[in-house]
Amino acid sequence: MGLRVTLCVSMLVAASPASAAEDFIKGVYLQTQELCAQAKKDTLQTLIDTGNVILSADGLQSVEYNCEFVQVAKATRSPSWAVTAICQEPGFLFPDILSITQMNATQIDIVSVRPTADEGEQAGNGGSYYLCEGVSLP
Repeated sequence: MGLRVTLCVSMLVAASPASAAEDFIKGVYLQTQELCAQAKKDTLQTLIDTGNVILSADGLQSVEYNCEFVQVAKATRSPSWAVTAICQEPGFLFPDILSITQMNATQIDIVSVRPTADEGEQAGNGGSYYLCEGVSLP
C-alpha cells in the first residue's frame, strides 16, 4: 500500500506544470528595461505584435514563436532552474533545455542548448531579461 501511495505522489510531482516550481519566475520580463518602459506606456500586446519576446513562468512568447516550459527543476546551490521547453514557430516544433538564473531582483539570464545558424548569433533562446513591474500578461 505504501509503495502505491509513493508511486502516485511521484507521478503527480513529475506531471506538475512548470509554474508549480517553488520560487520560479514571478512577473513579466522583457529583453531591455527600455522595453519595460514602453510596455507601461503602450501595452504589452503592442510589444508582442512587433516581435519582442516576453518571458514569464509559462515560457517565452512572441508573435509567431513560443516556448512552453513543461518541466522545471530548482538548483539547490544557486538561484537557478533547469527547464525543459517545447518550442514552436511556423512549420517547426522542437525541444529546448534552458538554464535560468536569477541574477538579481530584476534580472534573469537564460542559457539555451539550442544551436544557432550563425557563429556570432546569440545561442537559441538565451539572453538577459528584465522585470517589468506593473506589467501583466494580456
